[in-house]
Amino acid sequence: MNRRMLQVLRSGPDDEAMWPPPIWMMRQAGRYLPEYKETRAEAGSFLDLCYSPKFATEVTLQPIRRFGFDAAILFSDILVVPDALGRRVTFEPGVGPRLDPIKVNEIKELTVANALEHLKPVFQAVNDIRAALPSETTFLGFCGAPWTVATYMVAGRGTPDQAPTRLFAHQHRAAFLDLIDVLTDVSIDYLSAQIDAGADAVQVFDSWSGILGEPDFNEFCLRPMKRIVAGVKARHPNTPIIGFPKGASLHYERYVEETGVDCVGLDWTYPMKLARERFGTQAVLQGNLDPTRLVAGGEALREGVATILSEAKGSRFIFNLGHGITPETPIDHVAEMIELVRAG
Repeated sequence: MNRRMLQVLRSGPDDEAMWPPPIWMMRQAGRYLPEYKETRAEAGSFLDLCYSPKFATEVTLQPIRRFGFDAAILFSDILVVPDALGRRVTFEPGVGPRLDPIKVNEIKELTVANALEHLKPVFQAVNDIRAALPSETTFLGFCGAPWTVATYMVAGRGTPDQAPTRLFAHQHRAAFLDLIDVLTDVSIDYLSAQIDAGADAVQVFDSWSGILGEPDFNEFCLRPMKRIVAGVKARHPNTPIIGFPKGASLHYERYVEETGVDCVGLDWTYPMKLARERFGTQAVLQGNLDPTRLVAGGEALREGVATILSEAKGSRFIFNLGHGITPETPIDHVAEMIELVRAG
């Protein structure tokens, strides 16, 4: 088995750096691909797409067939977790996810007891995808971090600054921490089940960590992620865990030190050179091309890739974007980015 990305994830600070680095993209299976749009139309609703092993497998494999990335990531959504907890989740075309905002007295009614049963189609998809992937392709499972999932459960939708959830957390601190704990518990079970089904490694997306001040970052991001790492590692000690605390800025160093992640995803605002200096020996670094450079192409793309490769060379490193690929990204630009990275 020669899974280059898995080798990097399992490497130590004294191991020789792999070059050129492995490459994959967040949201690589999605709306920028015409084949995805065709499958999406055939599947019906977005949740039907996520819960169908057949369609989830097909969508996960599409970017691997087209580009030969070093890793595939399960096609699903972070909001299958609240759906599995019994909350109503819908996806409205052109609008996005909608949930019934959770009330304080409903938090105590949440239970993880039936969540894994509800998510069985996801685990079947993981099994089917691993069987269909090339042997050299690393396969990633994932979930949303408790804080990020909680923002949707409280507000009922995505909001620019998560003010509804921040306010809720200030007004109902104990209840909100209970919600974070429930989401942490189900995340441990969910990730562990994905690993049991065939995932080589897992990533936890904390897409909204960057809008929190230090005390809240400690309680809502650091503490639960530390618990998730410990809980998953207790069951699967050799499975690498990637954390992606988007926008964490000055908190990145503490995030690496305190959570125990094997790899940390950097958004495009955090310099790769600084990451190497501050925590490059503690964790594998992943990232961090600005997705708009990929949309722009040309010199903006070439300059962005060159800078990252120059600053990361000699370190344990996985090339990725600093957030997910956007739907308007030209496919030719993705192919060029891969060629630039693989040329080293």
